[in-house]
Amino acid sequence: QAAMASTCLDELEDFEPERYNEKCGIFGVYNVNKAAHTCYYGMIGLQHRGQEGGGMVSNERATNKFHLHRGIGLITDVFHPADIDALPGECAIGHTRYSTAGGKTQLEGYQPFRVSYRQGNIALAHNGNLSNFAELKQFFEQHGVLLQSTVDSELFLHLISQSKRRSQLDQIFDAMTQAEGAFSVVVMTDTTLVAIRDPNGFRPLCIGKLAGRGPDGTDGYCVASESCALDLCKAEYIRDVEPGEVVVIDQGTVKNGSFSSLHLPKKFGVSQCVFEYVYFARPDSIVFGEYVTKVRREHGRQLAREHPVPKVGEGELPPVVFPVPDSAAHATIGFIEENMKMGNLCQADLGFFRNPYVGRSFIAPSQGDRDVKVRTKFNPMKHVCQDRVVVLLDDSIVRGTTAKQLISLVYAAGAKEVHFRVASPPVTHPCFYGMDFPSSTELFANQHSHDLKSMAAWLGVTSIGYLSPEGLMDSTVRASANGDKFGFCQACFTGRYPVPPCAHETPPVASPRRENIFDKR
Repeated sequence: QAAMASTCLDELEDFEPERYNEKCGIFGVYNVNKAAHTCYYGMIGLQHRGQEGGGMVSNERATNKFHLHRGIGLITDVFHPADIDALPGECAIGHTRYSTAGGKTQLEGYQPFRVSYRQGNIALAHNGNLSNFAELKQFFEQHGVLLQSTVDSELFLHLISQSKRRSQLDQIFDAMTQAEGAFSVVVMTDTTLVAIRDPNGFRPLCIGKLAGRGPDGTDGYCVASESCALDLCKAEYIRDVEPGEVVVIDQGTVKNGSFSSLHLPKKFGVSQCVFEYVYFARPDSIVFGEYVTKVRREHGRQLAREHPVPKVGEGELPPVVFPVPDSAAHATIGFIEENMKMGNLCQADLGFFRNPYVGRSFIAPSQGDRDVKVRTKFNPMKHVCQDRVVVLLDDSIVRGTTAKQLISLVYAAGAKEVHFRVASPPVTHPCFYGMDFPSSTELFANQHSHDLKSMAAWLGVTSIGYLSPEGLMDSTVRASANGDKFGFCQACFTGRYPVPPCAHETPPVASPRRENIFDKR
């Protein structure tokens, strides 16, 4: 055991938390006193979706001005009390950023975007990725449009301003029909708040009610990427924005409590991102109409049916099962429950202490202490691992390097065997809809040609078991309220892309006679 642990630790590269990068959160508030304060807390509730930076735009109707503040860092670092007080008004939108398109240090690419044009003021925040970004960008450049950033979200503003429709709402609707790919968008105009979800429904978006929080005790409303942001603001969850729906919140909504709604045409069906359930969304959120924790537990139960805990010899203690902190905790609960139900004895425990005060940057250790970087973040519980058969469960594997490092720590803590279980299928393809996956050649499963024995040998585990793609879909549909109504995207597991990933193909050269994109409708 000691020799194996020493070998693993000697081979470790510098430790960097190896996760998929969450892809932005959006929040909007309408008809709420001191809207910026409410929006601030909503953005904190969505901090897990993007830690690179953030911004907010407020609408001061009395002066017909939109006020903007944005910056690099966590929301609590970007916004101080004076910054929030400088954002007056009863309407506001906010954005927590992790870049999917555009540079990480270009502040002009940070959202929300704010502009004025012939129809008045408009501000916009976007979560997702446009798959036809290259085509749209090339068109605008060839027609003399000056782009201020390299962010795909900016193109929405140009689509709106260039639209030949008369009313502002029609222009917004027209712009959304030109976009393809993943986009949950909140748009703030001088008089309305508009929430849009792409026809495939890749990214989540929900609506909440802030009862009595508006002027003269009227009701306010908000929209958010996840319901956990509503909870922080003490808002009542009403419902999700449906795939392809354009929801308009205005003074009519304040008076009668109803929303105006339009629907974008569906070209490719509905394919909600299943990875929101696997990893991205917070477990206390309602996403796609269902609690995330409920779906993750069902993933764990299905994993137990496909890859139960190993059998141990007579007289030996049962396997001890614990998660990789923190996102695998809820799948582990379901995994243990189903194993016990099937008669497979196992013990639930917490095998790692995760230091909550360590960020991504800390002093690099010397060559002789390379494992210190791992131990700074995660410390194994020796009394849990000593002389035990351990089943370590994670929600997914990216490159495998972090899993290997953690497994080496479990062996160093005295484990006899380590078995690895994963509550999702092998990730084999990149995502073009708003997730920052590595290239195909960097993905762990592809590096080992999908050979489980090769993967287990490299990780140093006795066995490895993934949830099957069929098991993932079956368990997701079983657990989710809308699972049989709407489909799910699992392109990262199967390579079957519901929307053609045009942005990563060579765009066609535009002809001088090419049809104007704004004259299509």
